[in-house]
Amino acid sequence: TRRHFFYGSLLAGAIPTAGFGSTPSLKRLGYKSPNEKLNIASVGAGGRAYSDILECSSENIVALCDPDEKRAEKGFKLHPNATRYKDFRVMLDKEDKNIDAVIVACPDHVHGSAANWAMTRGKHVYCEKPLTRTVWEAQQLRLSAAKYGVATQMGNQGYSNEGARQA
Repeated sequence: TRRHFFYGSLLAGAIPTAGFGSTPSLKRLGYKSPNEKLNIASVGAGGRAYSDILECSSENIVALCDPDEKRAEKGFKLHPNATRYKDFRVMLDKEDKNIDAVIVACPDHVHGSAANWAMTRGKHVYCEKPLTRTVWEAQQLRLSAAKYGVATQMGNQGYSNEGARQA
């Protein structure tokens, strides 16, 4: 948040660098350098998920989940060091401490449950559209995002281009 950014900047600038305001001290308070990379997992590794993973390639892709190895082959080859899973529930349980954010780009009927599993573990989520199958699922995701304090975004590329803004 802007408040978090402002507070961190204030601490870094107002306190002498030799004392409390040093980088190690700020890290202990939970402030993360913008230069640090995110650890990202993806529910889906082929198809649309491959494009999303490609867009995040500058970050650390630590885990990929896809039950269809043939379709996911391109994504697995792109990040050979990422741990592979067939079940996103197993991935989120085993990789909990290693993940900062999760991409959800699997078959549509799984989006809501996969996103909610990630959010309840405190993971930020980027979810492809459709976000959910029902209004109730969408409401549950909104509640989870608020409860666990995570950033979420639904991939809706049709409305994030210049033409849509001009219209």
